[in-house]
Amino acid sequence: MNGTHLTNGASNGTTKPLPSRLYSLAEPPSLKEFAAICSQNATSSQYPLASSIESNVVIYNLPQYESLTPERKSALQDEWYSVLLSGPGVLVLKGMFKDKPLIEKVNSAYTKIIEQERQSKKGGDHFAGSGKNDRIWNSFSKHCLVDSSSFLKYYSNPYLALICDAWLGPAYRITTQVNVVKPGGQAQMPHRDYHLGFQTREACAMFPRAMQVASQFLTLQGAVAHTGMPLESGPTRLLPFSQSFEEGFMAYRLPEFKEYFLDHYITLPLEQGDGLFFNHALFHAAGENRTEDFHRSANLMQVSSAFGKPMETIDTLPLIEACWDELVEVYKNQGDSAEVKSFVAAVGEGYPFPTNLDKMPPRMDGMAPASQQEVIAVGLSEGKSKQEIMDELQQMRLNAAQ
Repeated sequence: MNGTHLTNGASNGTTKPLPSRLYSLAEPPSLKEFAAICSQNATSSQYPLASSIESNVVIYNLPQYESLTPERKSALQDEWYSVLLSGPGVLVLKGMFKDKPLIEKVNSAYTKIIEQERQSKKGGDHFAGSGKNDRIWNSFSKHCLVDSSSFLKYYSNPYLALICDAWLGPAYRITTQVNVVKPGGQAQMPHRDYHLGFQTREACAMFPRAMQVASQFLTLQGAVAHTGMPLESGPTRLLPFSQSFEEGFMAYRLPEFKEYFLDHYITLPLEQGDGLFFNHALFHAAGENRTEDFHRSANLMQVSSAFGKPMETIDTLPLIEACWDELVEVYKNQGDSAEVKSFVAAVGEGYPFPTNLDKMPPRMDGMAPASQQEVIAVGLSEGKSKQEIMDELQQMRLNAAQ
């Protein structure tokens, strides 16, 4: 900006630079500050309804749901909200699914789906290459279509609604993905998750600070143990309180933060039917399955706030088609100018989710598929015709559809 700075007026007549709205790639986050945050300890006095606190994970032994009064339900939700917001960021609902025959019936449905997909599936998951784990993308829909009876009973669990509503409020939407980690399955690197956790560090740096903090309020992350999870099978590694570190999306890929995680993470065994829920900004990672013959299985949950949606439905394809020829001419004259970038940002979908991850598998660099905006940008640079770009975008839409 030619040496000038935006300033705030001060009462003494002086000015001072406004703080940047963005985190800097050149200025690494403070490991000292991060360590101080993660050195906190949760106490039973903070969470009087909890059954116990183990390694800073708050654990609740759930009674029969019908025994809860409205006041008790609300008090539980208040505690869970506090745990996820400013507490350790992680809790366990012991015996969330008490019907073990139901879990086994659901496991049978998952096995059927995995077998159906084994031959045709070419992509891996976010961290493991194809064949190293068994992954079912959109297990929510596939489970229903394979065994609607067990699907109905499974998602009728009122404790699932209680925890989702505690963090997100009403009108949330559930998506699930099954992950089966086989013997010898390696541990993940520590990370945060959807939304910003699926971006590269460079992409994260383009989102303002407030949006990076706000991201955690749009999603609840959870997992239901579909097998027991003894320690040697590699239950999720967790770093309690780490969700409170505001620069976490900028930090978790840095070597010093990975090393801190590996030196300080905790993990707890789970029993079949237990529910593990955590703030998705918590640093976490699946552990290594060190058993010889045990397959660790979990139904992973990404539950989204009602507010993660636009106000109106926009069909972008007719808009791109109507403007393509003229846009190509502008690009020929201006190149990748600010005006071209602005138009592409306005008319194209820049975020590739929600999508069908079977047909649009995540890329390993940022763990997200290509977006419409990226396809448009490539189409302009390669001089694609209107028919070529529309065919490509239409195929993306077909691939993303369920």
